[in-house]
Amino acid sequence: MAGVVASVLVVGLVAVYLRLNGNIDRIDVSDMLGDDRPTAAGNVATGPLNILLVGSDAREGEGNEGYGSGDWEPGQHSDTNLLMHISADRSSVTVVSIPRDSMVPAPVDCDASAPEAQWQVRQWNQNFNTGGPGCLIRTIEGNTDIFVNHFAVVDFGGFKDMVNALGGVPVCTPIAIDDPKAKLTLSAGRHRLDGEQALGYVRTRYTVGDGSDIGRIKRQQAFMSSVAQEATRSSLLLRPDRLLRFLDAATQSLTTDPDFGIGEMREVAESVKGIGVDKIQFVTVPTEPYAPDANRVQWAPSAATLWEAIRTDRDLGAPSPTPSPTDTRPLTVTPDRIAVQVVNASGTIGLAKQAVASLLAQGFANPTSVNSDVPATGVTVEYSGQGLESARTVAAAFPGAVVKSATTDLGGVVRVTLGAGAPDVVAVPNRLGTGPLPAPTVSATPSPSQIETRTADEDICS
Repeated sequence: MAGVVASVLVVGLVAVYLRLNGNIDRIDVSDMLGDDRPTAAGNVATGPLNILLVGSDAREGEGNEGYGSGDWEPGQHSDTNLLMHISADRSSVTVVSIPRDSMVPAPVDCDASAPEAQWQVRQWNQNFNTGGPGCLIRTIEGNTDIFVNHFAVVDFGGFKDMVNALGGVPVCTPIAIDDPKAKLTLSAGRHRLDGEQALGYVRTRYTVGDGSDIGRIKRQQAFMSSVAQEATRSSLLLRPDRLLRFLDAATQSLTTDPDFGIGEMREVAESVKGIGVDKIQFVTVPTEPYAPDANRVQWAPSAATLWEAIRTDRDLGAPSPTPSPTDTRPLTVTPDRIAVQVVNASGTIGLAKQAVASLLAQGFANPTSVNSDVPATGVTVEYSGQGLESARTVAAAFPGAVVKSATTDLGGVVRVTLGAGAPDVVAVPNRLGTGPLPAPTVSATPSPSQIETRTADEDICS
């Protein structure tokens, strides 16, 4: 009898696995990601994981009707954009909300071969409309140097089904909500919302607060905190019937990359099962006004601190590490034989000229400076042709700099791009002259205090 029961159980588990795995739609976007992606820091078993989660505003398909035709601009947009970072030691999760109205450099026509120097600034959610999740990943990686391991896209109908499978989710609103566009009416106070109401709550925008996407993101983060608390409170993982109902609802609405199926999801879930809600934090990419359009925003310089923490798997509350020299091998080209152009892409006025003065003091041959309208992070040193050894000497002046071959001919010039978070210039080992370097008067290092976080265990009314 025991053998019969075990056999039935195994067959049942296989059937459930096949059913859930078959629910998921898959898209291979590898040909849209380019051949210059950041280096992956690990996989499900080892190293940190970065998973892009996208909420699509598709108006077609079961459960998606009745939210406007989308005729104003056909296709789907990424209404919600989340980059979930799971730490390498599986002790914490950071969920980064990327405002849909962010104006960020992106590949022209989502062409994977378009060099970053030729990218054009456009609204964030246009990337999904133009090129789907592949274009979003390409844009994230190009602007942050963070490798995205997997992606998952869910639509309106799937979101509602998942909330219903949980038995509803509690929310708390300090003011009454009456938003016809979001199809939601709520009095002030606490409520338990079903799927339809929850979708309206996370979408409501224009009739609450200042009507901004940033305000909506704060409500979405409070909602996600409530979901985490509810799943923990109801012991979802210990109730096979509820878990199966939730997973069935979730997988029927998911679109993922080919390598992110039920098996991989199970491994991820297994690896983070010991993380408490107090170790799940939500953060929004810091933004500032975008001068050409008051209805849009751009990433603030302090965003560099956030991306650096994700990239290096560092807790946001921990101090930034001191940059180490890029290369410790002996330098073979002296500064007086190198032409350098310093590009200021940090948003800090005077940073490039300050760097030029420090390079001049070390004997570099008449370095020049220019400003860039395209924001960057850290320091990038580019060379063309046979200029690698010259680039290594220049990079020695900027601890932590990334050295790479330029996509265009620089005519023998080594180009240094200073982004937010760029370090002060230091003396290179083979410098000329012995005089001190000019004392820095400006700094590109953003203030970590500008980044606000919310943990999943916080009161949903806060």
